[in-house]
Amino acid sequence: MKLIKTLSATAMLVATGGLAIADHHMTSDMTLVSWGGAYQASQVAAYAEPYKLMNEGVTITWDESSNEAVAKLRAMNEAGNVTWDVVDVVAADALRLCDEGLALEIDPDEDLAAAPDGTSAEEDFGDLLVGDCFIPQIVYSTTFGYRTDMVPEGVEPPNDICDVFDLEKYPGMRALEKRPINNVEWALLCDGVAKEDVYDVLGTEEGQEQALAKLDTIRDSVIWWSAGADTPQLLADGEVFMGSTYNGRLFSAIVEQKQPIGMMWDAQVFDLDGWIIPAGLSEERLARAKDFILYATDTQRLADQAKYISYGPARASSAPLVSTHAELGIEMAPHMPTDPENSKNTFLYNYEFWADYRDDIDAKFQAWLAQ
Repeated sequence: MKLIKTLSATAMLVATGGLAIADHHMTSDMTLVSWGGAYQASQVAAYAEPYKLMNEGVTITWDESSNEAVAKLRAMNEAGNVTWDVVDVVAADALRLCDEGLALEIDPDEDLAAAPDGTSAEEDFGDLLVGDCFIPQIVYSTTFGYRTDMVPEGVEPPNDICDVFDLEKYPGMRALEKRPINNVEWALLCDGVAKEDVYDVLGTEEGQEQALAKLDTIRDSVIWWSAGADTPQLLADGEVFMGSTYNGRLFSAIVEQKQPIGMMWDAQVFDLDGWIIPAGLSEERLARAKDFILYATDTQRLADQAKYISYGPARASSAPLVSTHAELGIEMAPHMPTDPENSKNTFLYNYEFWADYRDDIDAKFQAWLAQ
């Protein structure tokens, strides 16, 4: 890691072995933005609370608006009043924010910690550094859960993505996210489009209509969700037979809450989640945001988060440090989307495609929903 002229408050702790002395060049208040639920809880446990213990006097406020991050940061920027300090977003949204000048560019080897063996941050994160402004934390997937006690008698549990579209074999309501991403890819896969051709087809008017037509076949059996907690709750209440959501949400429902829910890993969509720092912060707020990022994305912290939730850490050096769940004591490997048994047929999210097509396809999808 390049030499930093002024030690951060967090680095001061490492140097002195005690509580960090308040740095008057940094604000003492931070607003962190995330998604709520089990994922945010893992961030609180792995990053935020330890950071506060190491930096006396710092207070952290959480906002659960990450699903609206792009729109809200646009509005804040236009108003000249950015109230968020560090924002958790998916990679595609980070690319959009970066392109629009709403997120700061990051120099990995200047702003992020090296691995314990001295490997540079850029090498340690590798190909997961998909944008100039994005600092990856975890690899997660969007996949399906289903009620094990609602599987029709004499029928195998669903194990193929196209089972979602088979209302005859698997009757009942579905829960799908109220946005085109993932839904249109799955629709094309189940309408005969080869995996490697999905984004080429989706880039055409005809392909977009084809995807919506396939979704039309189950439309009357869909409850649309917008918050990550929705599908696990709908499954727990028995209101849907199957539904898409983040694999970590399903892990929480199955392992921690002991719900009668099974996982369907086929065609799970791999994605990245991580931090951006908004543009427009004061010097004091920017200094605090960078200090937090330096700490929260080091090797140990990413490994610590993986002990609380079944998402794979984004650093190569973090993986060997993860073994069992911090509270349950169970091996985490079988619950990771990246586990070989779970990743036999994955679908890779195309960040560049959605950065280019998101607004247009969003508008078409919303118009389709309103019909």
